[in-house]
Amino acid sequence: MFNWLQGEQYLDTGWIGIAVTLMVVTFILVNIRRANKNADSLFIRRISGLNAIDDAIGRATEMGRPVLMVPGIGVLDAISVQAINIFAQVTKTAAQFATPVRICCANAPVYAVAQEVIRDVYTQQGVGDKFTPETVQFISDQQFAFAAGVSGIIHREKVAATFLLGAFYAESLIFAETSNAIGAIQVAGSTQSTQTPFFIAACDYVLIGDEFYAASAYLTRQPVLVGSLVGQDWAKIVVAGMVILGTLYGSYEMTGMTTEHRTDDQGVSSMTPIEPGSDGTVTPERVKKSDTTVHRFFNPYTPEELVKVEREKKPAEPEAETGGGGE
Repeated sequence: MFNWLQGEQYLDTGWIGIAVTLMVVTFILVNIRRANKNADSLFIRRISGLNAIDDAIGRATEMGRPVLMVPGIGVLDAISVQAINIFAQVTKTAAQFATPVRICCANAPVYAVAQEVIRDVYTQQGVGDKFTPETVQFISDQQFAFAAGVSGIIHREKVAATFLLGAFYAESLIFAETSNAIGAIQVAGSTQSTQTPFFIAACDYVLIGDEFYAASAYLTRQPVLVGSLVGQDWAKIVVAGMVILGTLYGSYEMTGMTTEHRTDDQGVSSMTPIEPGSDGTVTPERVKKSDTTVHRFFNPYTPEELVKVEREKKPAEPEAETGGGGE
């Protein structure tokens, strides 16, 4: 009986989540297949911050100064891995021109991963001997000690380009202002929305929002990454359209009249007829918010039997008897 009631609740609105998931997966798989045939046929809009990578590296090469990259101060997660992937593409271009690279890390696992990835990039470019202990450095796991250490490197080595990508906090403006003081080209991007304004104010180029996550697909043009990115964009467009249509349809329903209302008492939803008046007639009333289809999507039908589940009371355990003292 309990399983049947759960199934009844699922059939009410539970299929929506499954439908949306299947839609996203379908869009991604279709676009990955398209990208495998011709990745250039899938359009990704121009991202100024990523297009500036070649200019920044070219300027550093002409001036004979290093390129500094910081993957934030966060732990090893999707954000820091994405930053390292972008840095790998930057390092690939820098290695071709023998431009020195400096990557400063504040987390030990991030440092270990960055060290392996950057070493592989140098090896693949045939300049493995250019990889030195100064290429990837662990500075400190303390926020402002890390900020002071990176700022010192920026001043001592007079870096020509700075890439600040990852999770940043109060140290973001310290890096940006220090790099700005020596005239370095700055490309920044943070997943922390509170720090993005500081980057916008002090940096030359800033990756905003999803541009940070789209960077790998934009730079590498790998079919799987490009197809996934375009498929997700398709899904966003469909979801946005559903929100707009749902808002309009819900507003239209609210203008109608009804002879029964949907009630919601302790999680139990049902349709209750409007009681007739003294003359026995039923007067239609305005539709309430709980009567609309949109409200039903977010508040699925829950049978009363599913909510009121009686639990058997466990018998009280007898208290342990305490005996008197021995002889």
